[in-house]
This record gives sequence, C-alpha cells and structure tokens, in this order.
Amino acid sequence: MNAARDEILARVRAALADVPESERPADVPVARQYVTGADAPAGVQETVSLFVERLADYGASVRTVSPAQAGTEVAKTLASWGAEQVLVPRGFPASWSAHLPAAAVLGDEGRLSADDLDAVDAVVTTAAAAIAVTGTLVLDGGPGQGRRAATLVPDRHLCVLRADQVVASVPEALSRLDPLRPLTFVSGPSATSDIELERVAGVHGPRTLEVLVVR
Repeated sequence: MNAARDEILARVRAALADVPESERPADVPVARQYVTGADAPAGVQETVSLFVERLADYGASVRTVSPAQAGTEVAKTLASWGAEQVLVPRGFPASWSAHLPAAAVLGDEGRLSADDLDAVDAVVTTAAAAIAVTGTLVLDGGPGQGRRAATLVPDRHLCVLRADQVVASVPEALSRLDPLRPLTFVSGPSATSDIELERVAGVHGPRTLEVLVVR
C-alpha cells in the first residue's frame, strides 16, 4: 500500500515540477467549452418529451398536465396511493394542493423526526430544475421542496414542476442552480443492487416516484 502511495505522489510531483511556487490555480485560465446540447433536442416540447421518456426508463411514472389540471391530478395521484397523511413542504403552490383534504396535509418545518417521516404515506414537492438528457430531477431545498430527509424517508414521492424548468443538458441545469445550496439529483425511484446484482427498491429513498410536468 505504501509503495502504491509513494508512486502516485511521485507522479504528482513530476507533473508539477515546472509549476512556479508562486502560481495559484486562479492564475491559469481554464477553457470550459462544455457542449450544452449534445444528444439534446431543441424546443420546449421536444425537451419535455425526452425528459418524460428518460425518467420513465428508470421506472418512474411521468405525466404532462395542464395548469388547470395540476391540482386535481395531485389529489388523484395521492388518492390512488391511498395516502392518508401527505407531507407538503412550505412554499408548495397552493393551487396545486388546493384539492387535498386539510386533515391529510402535514407540514414539516424541520420538526418531524425520522420516525414521523417514516409514518407519512407520501410527500409532494416542487423541484429546482430537471434535466432531459439524463432524466433527472434536481432539488435544492427551495420553496415547496423541503429538507432532504422529507424526500428521502417517505416511501412515495410526487414531484410537480413546470415545463420551463426542464432543460436539455446537465451544463444548462448547473447554470441555473446555486452551487451554495444543498443540491440533490434524483433519477427515478430509489434502487440499488447487492453484491449478487439483485435489484432492491426503496433502500436509499422513495420506492415510488411520480412526476407531473405542468405545461
């Protein structure tokens, strides 16, 4: 182990041999000519269609709805799950939660314990952005998204986002996001494989993910 470590460090020292001691990383410009549209479609409709296709590949349910349908579709989805207690983070649009029974809605504000969150039937959130090429939702803890535990512990997650939040590529999404916020990238329901490659759902997050794209 020490020999391997010494070899790696020797290579690093050799690579840095011609770098002046006074030079700092910020002194050397780095070209960041990322390809922002590789394999990505042009136009909102095509971008959303690709997002729906890619996210569905991961096992998530994805539907597009009109603004007028959003509230009723949220209620219908949660009712189809038999959800009696639904966590709705602060800042979630009232028009999208208006059809939920008041008795079923729980707030969080960081007060719910892990056991409390585990007893919740579902969580409904917004998102900060979505990436079409990778079929990924991005959460940053902003309005309507709640803390990370709120979307990690409950077994079902319903995410509602606007079509204009769906961008084609990862670089486009990163340009919209604040790197100082707690970013979480979600591509489909939680799934993992053990050493024998047996797929297990729900180990590291929701077993069920459904997304409504409002356009």
